[in-house]
Amino acid sequence: MKSKPAALKRTLSPLMVWGLGVGYVISGNYFGWNLGLEKGGTLGLGIALVFIITLYVTFTFSYTELACAIPKSGGAFDYASRVWGKDIGFITGMAQNIEFIFAPPAIASGIGAYVQLFFPHVSTLFFSVGAYFIFFLLNASGVKLAATVELVVTSLAVAAIILFCMITFPHFQIENLQRSAWPHGWEGIFAAVPFAIWFFLGIEGVANLAEETLNPQQTIRIGFVSAMITLVILCLITFTSSIGISGWEAIVYDSSGKISDSPLPLAMASLVSIESWSYSTVVIVGLFGLVASFHGLMLAGGRSTFEFGNVGFAPAFLGKVNSKFQTPTNALFFNMIIGIIALLTGKTGELITLSVFGALTLYIVSMITVLKLRQSEPELPRPYVAPFFPYFPITALIIASFSFVAMAFYNLHLALLYLLIIALSYIGFKLIKK
Repeated sequence: MKSKPAALKRTLSPLMVWGLGVGYVISGNYFGWNLGLEKGGTLGLGIALVFIITLYVTFTFSYTELACAIPKSGGAFDYASRVWGKDIGFITGMAQNIEFIFAPPAIASGIGAYVQLFFPHVSTLFFSVGAYFIFFLLNASGVKLAATVELVVTSLAVAAIILFCMITFPHFQIENLQRSAWPHGWEGIFAAVPFAIWFFLGIEGVANLAEETLNPQQTIRIGFVSAMITLVILCLITFTSSIGISGWEAIVYDSSGKISDSPLPLAMASLVSIESWSYSTVVIVGLFGLVASFHGLMLAGGRSTFEFGNVGFAPAFLGKVNSKFQTPTNALFFNMIIGIIALLTGKTGELITLSVFGALTLYIVSMITVLKLRQSEPELPRPYVAPFFPYFPITALIIASFSFVAMAFYNLHLALLYLLIIALSYIGFKLIKK
């Protein structure tokens, strides 16, 4: 009798899903977002954030309906394939893969920058590449172990942001938010969009865990929504407390005038000695925030690539599950190799922008899918129903579409590169099918 192929193992509780959901994203509080201040100043990035928070709140509540109705590890790829067919499903899946594969190397560069604060004579690449191998092994060892580690480091990272705000809020001055707040006018809002999105990029990865959760409909609903609420609160307090100390320039440029990937340590250094316990605590535990997102997005990316191989949209070996650990080891390893190659380019800002293009494509297609699925399959069991339908998905669709166009206008060469990757992948997909 032929044995059944190994399957993904269901072990995740709502608390673990919350930890993974927040963990995917929390590095956005520790680095990357401050690059948007150079583009738009406090007011430009602030206005962009208002729209992006609206996008993610409406998107999350709408996307959760899909995740609960169709609990598959492919996430947006599976939803789009069901409604629009394999071609649109493939394009959506590639957009998701680009997001989950190109975001981790950007975070890895942030990990290298934070660790180098303690070892200034060692190359950041050493720490960044080392992080890839360490967390590949952890993710390959089992999803419950990976999720437990994620919950611990995420909780520490949240605690560090709260500690940071407790130290900085007494020194907050509204004048610092107003200083050079509008350096590039209205254009600054559009240029700051990808860095506002970086505060929340990856939250949708929760849906890719659906086949590894206990009672997926209830677990995904509770974990997804609670994670989004947590992230909005953390975003607002990080933004205001960081800039409110000395203005936005102080957390964008380091002492040598170079753009920095570590805004929170820069803010802390203006208040306390770099040898103080509070500075060391925020930096060390802040590193856990980067680790949480890096580790979590590797986990979600592995599931996305695995599903691609599992349904025949990519080489079959990517869709294999390790029989001992019940994890998609091949997909994880493949993503790691691509990620390290991207990391070696040293283009953190460009990697962030590429991953955001992938995310926005996913958001656009997914919101259209929510609307269409209500019409095409009204009897489909929906354990969770999006509130304020159809206004929430329509709002998310409009903001995501506008953001994509604005980003393409201000990052034309990266937009063309993104579309080229999608086009070449699609041509390869069609040739392989034939």
